[in-house]
Amino acid sequence: MWTEKQRGIRVSQEELLCKNACGFYGNPTWQGFCSKCWKERSHSVGAPGQDARPNTDGLPTFSKFEEKKNIEKGRRINTVRRLFWGSSSPPKPQETSESHINMLKAYQSLEPGDFPGFLKILRSPSSQRLQSRCTAFLNTMEAYHDLPVQKQSDLVQDFYQSFAEYFRSFPEAQVTQIMEHIEKLIMTRLHKWVFCHDSCDDEQKDLVLQRRIRSLNWVTPQMLGVPFPDEKTPVTGDPFLPAITAIIEMDAKRAPQDKLACVSKCSHHVFEALSISNSEPANADDFLSGLVYVVLKANPPRLHSNMQYMIRFGLPHSLMAGESGYYFTNLSCAVAFIEKLNGAALNLSPEEFEGYMLGQRAPAALTKRQQVARETQHLLEELQGRQEKLHQGVDDLSVQLQKWVHVVHSQLDEATTQFSKVQQEMSAQAEVSREVSSSALSASQQKDVKDESMLVLNDPNVGPEDTDC
Repeated sequence: MWTEKQRGIRVSQEELLCKNACGFYGNPTWQGFCSKCWKERSHSVGAPGQDARPNTDGLPTFSKFEEKKNIEKGRRINTVRRLFWGSSSPPKPQETSESHINMLKAYQSLEPGDFPGFLKILRSPSSQRLQSRCTAFLNTMEAYHDLPVQKQSDLVQDFYQSFAEYFRSFPEAQVTQIMEHIEKLIMTRLHKWVFCHDSCDDEQKDLVLQRRIRSLNWVTPQMLGVPFPDEKTPVTGDPFLPAITAIIEMDAKRAPQDKLACVSKCSHHVFEALSISNSEPANADDFLSGLVYVVLKANPPRLHSNMQYMIRFGLPHSLMAGESGYYFTNLSCAVAFIEKLNGAALNLSPEEFEGYMLGQRAPAALTKRQQVARETQHLLEELQGRQEKLHQGVDDLSVQLQKWVHVVHSQLDEATTQFSKVQQEMSAQAEVSREVSSSALSASQQKDVKDESMLVLNDPNVGPEDTDC
């Protein structure tokens, strides 16, 4: 049972480290060991002991049988190496070769995270040998894609180690940077062949985990001890939403390092959300509780397959050490916690936990949020009704406006017709007036000529020479 001072999921730093005390991070998938110790432990446990009984029946002893088996195994390994490298052992870099020296200088000048620059250097003539081996490895892996996924994982990890031999003279940071580019190049091509392989049960485990997370959708932040007060956080303002989005984006990536970058991005958003929701600085317990809440709310697609893909085909140092290793270990712990979640972990009695799982009960905070959601839904429906009425009013106004425009056009047409008639009448009247005026002017001129002739005839001073006769 938890108290206010001891809330959330309690996992100490020692519990995150490898059980073998090697200093690297462990993982629940490897039963608490790191990948290196887990492989060593698996080989030591899986190797059968030698039979010390005397050979009394003439049959070969078990030790000889084991020796023969190891010889056959070594022969198969050399065959695979010849397929990849053209010889039974990985090639050693030619330190005296001028082209090799130029190649090393080109890789030394490579900027961190410059994947296009890495591809450009790899395609250069000085790196033709490395490019050919990468191409040969990819073609061989695609041709033998039916191999069990664990054997494919071993081949990819062996290729990483062999390729790193070319840069053994480099500082560790530069080798790590180059191998991250190699991982991205190789696994982007092999993703469709090795992800969720038919030889493993990742798909079934994905479905089981997805159903498990879906059945726990009633778990609230308060039950997990996450500092996420309801009264200060609105329904649509979940501060963990960026973290939920980041963990969902993981499935869309191909390279293991890109998937691991999504895990780191999600973890950073969890710390930011915790700093917003809580006045105190976030600690490791709050972080793990917040990460469990994010996984429950996000229910990431193919979560188990993505995690196994990173374990099998990612660079070991990315999962065993550093910030990314810490975040991935916490994600593995969060998934393991969800798979084993019970009432005691949530400070609930078995009856209460069973009632929540069967849907017979609902948390108070969840009920309050559901009530707020219902009220919001009712408000949205009311706003939708008002919007529909507004649209109807706009449609009616549009119809009325069209009718008014039609009436105005009719009145304009009628006024234009009347104006044309008035113009025609005025033109006719003007024509008549001009005709009357011209006739009157002609009559006046004839009268003036007649009067002038009469005056000439009646004048006594006018002689015959002044007349036309």
